Amino acid sequence: MRRFVAAAALPLSLGVLALLAVSTAGAPALAQGVFVETNPSTARAGDEIAVRASCTDNLQAAAVSSSAFATVTAAPNYGFLTATVRVPPATPPGAYEVRLACPDGKKATGTLHVVTKVEPSHGPATGGGGTAADRAAPALVGGGVAAVVAGLIVAVAAWRRRAY
Repeated sequence: MRRFVAAAALPLSLGVLALLAVSTAGAPALAQGVFVETNPSTARAGDEIAVRASCTDNLQAAAVSSSAFATVTAAPNYGFLTATVRVPPATPPGAYEVRLACPDGKKATGTLHVVTKVEPSHGPATGGGGTAADRAAPALVGGGVAAVVAGLIVAVAAWRRRAY
């Protein structure tokens, strides 16, 4: 009896696996859920951002809009809907809602944070500034050259002493 059950189980399990393979063979891959996101989620005014979204069916384009940028069309790309958009330089800082409108009527929202574009007036304070122009740079360079010359003199003297 055991031999009969084991012999029947193998073809039955292979049949189930073949049925699963046939039923999923032609179906497109669907992303999980309906969502919209920006990358990066925090951007400076004037920067370019990437939008990634997903609808029930990612084979049709969808509209993505925000008051931080104009409405763009997110096109199918590797199983998701993607687009690239530039945040206008005059966009004031703040949190902006990003809205996705899918062709089947489903909607999703995300958030884009826009920050002020600030240009630094000078480099970062990273230490004593030993190589700065009006500091101790000449003394350091002179000391380094003197150390190299002294090392060469010692090396030549040691070489000559071995030669005799």
